[in-house]
Amino acid sequence: MSSTLDEVAREARACTRCAAHLPLGPRPVFQVDARATILVAAQAPGTKVHASGRPFTDPSGDRLRAWMGIDAATFYDPGRLAIVPMGFCYPGRGHGGDLPPRPECAPLWRQRLLDELPNIRLTLVIGQYARAWHLPATRRLSLTETVRRYADFAPAFMPLPHPSPRNNRWLQKNPWFERDVVPVLAQRVAAAMSPACEIRT
Repeated sequence: MSSTLDEVAREARACTRCAAHLPLGPRPVFQVDARATILVAAQAPGTKVHASGRPFTDPSGDRLRAWMGIDAATFYDPGRLAIVPMGFCYPGRGHGGDLPPRPECAPLWRQRLLDELPNIRLTLVIGQYARAWHLPATRRLSLTETVRRYADFAPAFMPLPHPSPRNNRWLQKNPWFERDVVPVLAQRVAAAMSPACEIRT
C-alpha cells in the first residue's frame, strides 16, 4: 500500500463523523491496496459485516464470489480486489431493510481512496448509490435496464444487481442475468486479474 493510501485508509478507519447516527457505532469496513485491479463498489455493511469487520462476510458475499468465479482467498486479497462501499459503516435498519449509506461518508473518503488506486481495470457497480456515483448517466434507467445494457459500460464498469437474498425475486424474474451476464462477469474478472496486467506501485 502506498504511503498516501495508507494514511488516507488509516484516517478513514478512525472516522467517527457519523457516530451519533449509527446504532452500532462507527466501524468503517473497506479493503484497499494500490495494486488492486478490481474495485467492488457496493452500498454499506450489514450487521454481519459490522461484526466481522471484513467486507461481504455474509450470504451476499457468497453469491457475489460465485458470480465472479473466485474463491474467498482471492476475494480477500487486497492486492487483487479493492472493496470500497458508498458508506463504510452499518447505517441501521429502516422499514424495508437497511437504511441508505450515511451521506457524509462518500464525500469525505471515497474519492480520496479511489485516487490512490491507480491500477483499477474493472469496477463492479452494485446498488443504486454506487450507480449514481460511478454511472450517473443511468440515473433515469431502472436497475433491470441498466444491467441489460452492461455491454455499454465495458470494459471499465459492470453494473450488477445486489447479490443479497432480498433480490431472489428479481433473479427469478430475470433468469437471463445468471444465464447470460454472470459468465461474462467471470470472464472480465479473470481478465482484470490476469498477471499480464501492468501494475503500478
